[in-house]
Amino acid sequence: MRLARIFAFMMVLAGCAQRTVDITSEPSGALVYLNGEEVGRTPLRYDFTWYSNYDVMLRKDGWETLKTHKNISTPPLLFIPPIDLVGELVGAKDHRHWHFVMERPDPRAGEAGNLIARGESMKKDLRSSAQTHAPTTFPTTRAMTRPSTMPTTR
Repeated sequence: MRLARIFAFMMVLAGCAQRTVDITSEPSGALVYLNGEEVGRTPLRYDFTWYSNYDVMLRKDGWETLKTHKNISTPPLLFIPPIDLVGELVGAKDHRHWHFVMERPDPRAGEAGNLIARGESMKKDLRSSAQTHAPTTFPTTRAMTRPSTMPTTR
């Protein structure tokens, strides 16, 4: 009976560890993708599970798409195994904040003359890149030749 009381008391006191990151942006209302998955619009609070690298992408009409990486790498002491068991019992919290500033697109970028000039510039870069060099090896097989059907004269 005493063990049941202790267990009930522990259940009342027991919390749940929280790992959250608040994501805000200028302007607000940007659509947020974490590791390719849509998670909501800014401002938002995201509950994360893993301490790792996150690919972050923000999109909003009329603004340049922002792509970046964020790292949540060092967990607090109460989130490191086996101490995390205590962290779960006391309701430890790890709260982070990410703020992103989006840029307006260049209004001249969409003009036809500028697009053509950018394409020509990229074409020059492509010709000189390491991926476009002529192959250094050639096939060792030769095309089959057809035997002549005409009789030879002697």
